[in-house]
Amino acid sequence: MNTEQRKKITILMINMFIAIGSFGIIIPILPAYLESINQGGTAAGLMIALFAGAQLIFSPIAGKWADQFGRRKMIIYGLIGLTISMFVFYGFHSIWWLYASRIIGGIGAALLVPAIFAYVADITTMDQRAKGNSLVSAAMSLGIVIGPGIGGFLADFGLKVPLLISALVSLVAVLFSIYVLKESNTSEIKELPDDEESMARKMFRSVKMPYFIPLIITLVMSFGLMAFESVLGLFVDNQFGATPQQIAIMVTSTGIVSAIVQLFVVDRIVSRFGEGIVLIIFLGVSTVGFLLSLLASTYTLFFGVTLLIFLATSILRPVLNTLISKMAGNEQGFAMGMNNAYMSIGNVLGPTLAGMLYDVNIIYPFIMGLIFLILTMMVTIIWQKRLDNKNKQIKLSEI
Repeated sequence: MNTEQRKKITILMINMFIAIGSFGIIIPILPAYLESINQGGTAAGLMIALFAGAQLIFSPIAGKWADQFGRRKMIIYGLIGLTISMFVFYGFHSIWWLYASRIIGGIGAALLVPAIFAYVADITTMDQRAKGNSLVSAAMSLGIVIGPGIGGFLADFGLKVPLLISALVSLVAVLFSIYVLKESNTSEIKELPDDEESMARKMFRSVKMPYFIPLIITLVMSFGLMAFESVLGLFVDNQFGATPQQIAIMVTSTGIVSAIVQLFVVDRIVSRFGEGIVLIIFLGVSTVGFLLSLLASTYTLFFGVTLLIFLATSILRPVLNTLISKMAGNEQGFAMGMNNAYMSIGNVLGPTLAGMLYDVNIIYPFIMGLIFLILTMMVTIIWQKRLDNKNKQIKLSEI
């Protein structure tokens, strides 16, 4: 990448880091804060579902808008949505206002994420795209790691202090983007058509796209990862008597591993083996990880398995983004919007089903994840073979 590309990617990384980190700040104090307003697990679960649901509904629309109005506007509007969400969370005590803040935050995330990845596609070549996507994904991972750590520290100064700091930091990101971020796609920005597609029609259209299988893999990966994360603390506490400190170390370590892998590993292995091979290999690694999670007999072994699963998914995420982007042609915003939508479906269904299965038997969520991954890997192998054969036929016809 040249200096100008690095500068733009850095700006995108800062935006993504601040957006994800500012939300992560509130995670450590959320249980105590909900308890202070006489709310509990049901409210916490609904907040996750409302955020992911709003993101799901608006992601396809936001992706189309990114193509029509430009990436810069959608990134700024997305950051504004997240900022308003944080200020509402800080300023109100009613649980209904907190639910509203999560919906606003989900809309903001829907506007932000596909626009950022579409921006990366605009400013990189095909060969550079895996690198660009992995850098932005690493910024997400760092935000997930650093945000909760800062929130835990700020909570010593008062339960609502992390909420205020989160809102102010998000506001800084808005101002930063307004003054520093330039549009990447001015030549292709179009007027909004009158016949705007419904979300259902967008989802139906995505089935016909060449990148439909990568979208399904994105859904399954998000489904499995969120299912795993949602019962992780409960499981290690129940099975191994893990302390809150041990659980915190586990979560932080997985985030650090994800960031390191996305910064230093993804681009190299994709350059050497190609997206298709890497996809199959690390779907296999994830599958093995879920299998080993059923066999781990100690906290240490389960910790190692967790690192393995997160290592695999931290590689799969940018690889899938790159693969979808390469196959999307001129509809980068639509493709990234659908990518975000399928990810959100997994984010909604994963924790919901995992929680229900956990109440029946604590190992059922891991069995469910294993079954879905095995099926997905089989479909991926068949799809990749067909794609390779199609590419060979095209090359032969050109000779």
